[in-house]
Amino acid sequence: MILPDWLPELAVAVAAAVLAITLHEAAHGYAALALGDDTARRRGRLSLNPIRHVDAVGTILVPGLLVLGQLLARGEVGFVFGWAKPVPVDVLRFRSPRAGMALVAAAGPGMNFALVLLAFLLGRATGLLPVGPAVPAWAPELLLAFLISFVVANLVLGLFNLIPIPPLDGSRIVAWAMPLGMAIRYLSLERAGLLLVLVVFFLLPQAVRGFDPLGWFLRNLASPLLRLVLLPSPSGPP
Repeated sequence: MILPDWLPELAVAVAAAVLAITLHEAAHGYAALALGDDTARRRGRLSLNPIRHVDAVGTILVPGLLVLGQLLARGEVGFVFGWAKPVPVDVLRFRSPRAGMALVAAAGPGMNFALVLLAFLLGRATGLLPVGPAVPAWAPELLLAFLISFVVANLVLGLFNLIPIPPLDGSRIVAWAMPLGMAIRYLSLERAGLLLVLVVFFLLPQAVRGFDPLGWFLRNLASPLLRLVLLPSPSGPP
């Protein structure tokens, strides 16, 4: 049986994304626990098991339809969007509910950025990530692909979640600095937030020529950081 050329690459990218999302969600739960809220632990969500963080719509249905639609239309996957089941948090258990919620929200992207640094250090220490003009010949291709996909997934996930649109983590951080009444009204947009993100960043660019906020985000924020992490240092070996 001959597998499609894109299947191993897609499998590696999915595995890297699942690990990044799982650790992102776990970081929220552990941060809440450290601040006095054990809700996630009591509900079995303080876990590194990806299955416990699966959301039927956000983790399976929406990404699956996006992948299938792109494969049928173009024969390749350009983007995938989805979300995990939010970790339950009871802000009333925090000494300072608004500050606690902001810290819990920041823990997710913070974990992603820490994982980017860890992958960078691991790659440089083992030679998997390039330190010269070429990747070492001994580097296993799929392992290298996984490490690069892992860096990409964590970098994009961390940066994207800092966008201040409810219910993304950035909205909870921004709400900390708002007057209470304004923060309540702002966070009340959460129910429509995921739909807004999906429409603005993924659906409208398919319909409106020249409108591509996600492309701008990747080009101007994610790509420069990604090059900094993955590309050889100018002072590296020739």
